[in-house]
Amino acid sequence: MKKVILSSLFLLASCSEKAHEPAHEVANEAAKPAHEAAHWSYDGEAGPQNWAKLAPENAPCSGKNQSPINLAGFTEADLPPIEFNYGSGIGKDVENNGHTIQVNYADGNAIKVDGIQFNLKQFHFHAPSENHINGKAFPMEAHLVHKDNTGDLAVVALMFEEGEANPELEKVWAEMPATAHTLDALDSKVDASGLLPWSRDYYRFNGSLTTPPCTEGVRWIVMKNPVTASKEQIEKFAHVMHHPNNRPVQPTNARTVLQ
Repeated sequence: MKKVILSSLFLLASCSEKAHEPAHEVANEAAKPAHEAAHWSYDGEAGPQNWAKLAPENAPCSGKNQSPINLAGFTEADLPPIEFNYGSGIGKDVENNGHTIQVNYADGNAIKVDGIQFNLKQFHFHAPSENHINGKAFPMEAHLVHKDNTGDLAVVALMFEEGEANPELEKVWAEMPATAHTLDALDSKVDASGLLPWSRDYYRFNGSLTTPPCTEGVRWIVMKNPVTASKEQIEKFAHVMHHPNNRPVQPTNARTVLQ
């Protein structure tokens, strides 16, 4: 297994969002000197309550359409099925960027939403869950982050309940780096479709990235049916992270949550 330590300060502070960010934002961040990358965290002075103040590019963190939210007060809608086209590409590496465990993908997996193809770039995890459903939080949540050819984003969110061990998750956990800012090549074939529930019913709302720079205009697709992970799998992730890595729920404001 090949291991790479991420050494630059820019990567330490912002690597977790590189696959999240629209193309123009990634380019702008890459052009900044490393020492200007704003440190952020999930607690203390650099915690969520201060993200918008840490750097000018984080101003959206105080916006009106932020994620995560408590999904409730649903509006009935005729939501078309999401076209999942997973399987032709597999995860290429697994990364501990200090904020989450993230599996990075080469091209070959995509979803189609609103007639637009969004390519899977990465998926990562939060414990406890960031989004809530009717006031309920879950032990863990996965975000499958997709980008179209204009840089727009679509995130498929998946809730985990404690139960039977998750075989696809175990492939990632077997190789996830315990040390922050470390990247390991994946020796196992990790298929994103193996994480999805059998039912593809979903909720939908417009939101943002859940980490700085909190860019808005993200299509959020939250699967209605949770999947399971064992108590040991959930605890292993929490142990590697050393702290909760969930942003608190944000005001829904005037947004509708479709179902």
